[in-house]
Amino acid sequence: MTDGFLVVDKAPGMTSHDVVAVARKALGTRKVGHAGTLDPMATGVLVLGFGNGTRLLQYITDGDKSYSATIVLGASTITDDREGEVISEVSAAHISDEEIKSGLAKMVGEIQQRPSSVSAVKVDGERAYDRVRAGEVFELAARTITISSLNVLEIRRPGSRIEIDIDVTCSAGTFIRAIARDLGSDLQVGGHLSALRRTRVAGFPISQASSFEELKAQTFTPLALSDVARATFQVRELALDEVSELSFGRPLASNPSDEIFAALSPDDRLIALLKNESGKAKPIAVFAAAN
Repeated sequence: MTDGFLVVDKAPGMTSHDVVAVARKALGTRKVGHAGTLDPMATGVLVLGFGNGTRLLQYITDGDKSYSATIVLGASTITDDREGEVISEVSAAHISDEEIKSGLAKMVGEIQQRPSSVSAVKVDGERAYDRVRAGEVFELAARTITISSLNVLEIRRPGSRIEIDIDVTCSAGTFIRAIARDLGSDLQVGGHLSALRRTRVAGFPISQASSFEELKAQTFTPLALSDVARATFQVRELALDEVSELSFGRPLASNPSDEIFAALSPDDRLIALLKNESGKAKPIAVFAAAN
């Protein structure tokens, strides 16, 4: 398969680019990209597109995501996670379970969130984390994100700190480290993230992922573009004459809605992505020619 997708369960201690590098070797192509960076500390779903699959990655990246994570109250770090230097530490023993749940509940919905200064967000063309490593001190501007659910699974109290296991479903652009930081700030005891696992990206759950060992051993099962299209878009089943028209970039009769549609051939190939414009369904990307 020259065009498709892989869903990989990223192991801890590696970057997303490390996974892409192994995938390029396993797939025998340089044309591999991913849908959303995971920090080296984090594990879980990393969606890879290869060949023409890279052209669909932007739509996967824009989808919502789910995470399981552990927040630690009682210490702040420069990176808002366990890998950064501790910059303040106080006892959190006096914080009640009700205060924790109330503080997290305030973050559910559409909110303004300030990304961590060591994130991959670009500032004047440079990654924020590169500017921090160079000694610069700054705060990124807040952005609008949506947290659709945030559930507390368990609260533990080891010594003067508090550990909180949570499940989160959120929009693209949400920083789970910032949830930990902001909860600690709100409760005036400091907070950071000690564990993070991405359990879903858009229509791709962790149950669909191959392990990193399977990727290296090339024992993974890739996903066809048509399968990814069905999991990501509304689908328009094409007649043979419509396949021919789209292959030449010609528009079709309009779609039932203004959403993007995946146009699939009778033999289940992704032919194009369609979007209504001027009363016609026009191709915004063409993936296959008529047979």
